[in-house]
Amino acid sequence: MHPYSPPPPRTALCPARSQPPALGPGSQPHRGLVLSLTLPGDPRSASVGRRAVTAALPTCGFRSHAWPVAHVVGELIAVNAALTPGRDLYLSLRHRDGALRLVLWDQHARHADPDALALCGARRRRALWLLAAVVDDWGGEWGLAGAQPPDLGVKSWVVLPR
Repeated sequence: MHPYSPPPPRTALCPARSQPPALGPGSQPHRGLVLSLTLPGDPRSASVGRRAVTAALPTCGFRSHAWPVAHVVGELIAVNAALTPGRDLYLSLRHRDGALRLVLWDQHARHADPDALALCGARRRRALWLLAAVVDDWGGEWGLAGAQPPDLGVKSWVVLPR
């Protein structure tokens, strides 16, 4: 027998995390759809985002939502990439409270001038007309919100009921 024997196999690489974390009373582990992506601010990223959600949705039981969510993701990425070219976009898709929740955060600079802010917001909303039509057709909601300081950017959100 060799003097060195390897340690027994473990289920986790870190021995301190070999056991799952204890959950509080009445809580259950999260089971559902959670997808997050960081994409370059390039209109071609719309295709990557559409493919990612189209692949993820059926595996989590949302095959019927693949078309509207892919449309929404494609529109959000394309419009936001045009508003902040070359800056990363952060996409999050989750299923929570009986709805699919999508958030896209861009790094659009703040406008100090109120007129420029209003014009930019109006142009952004007008550019998202197709997204608005799809979300309305599926009984959902959408909107825009400025990121909270000290962060820059705009968060575009969509909620589609299950």
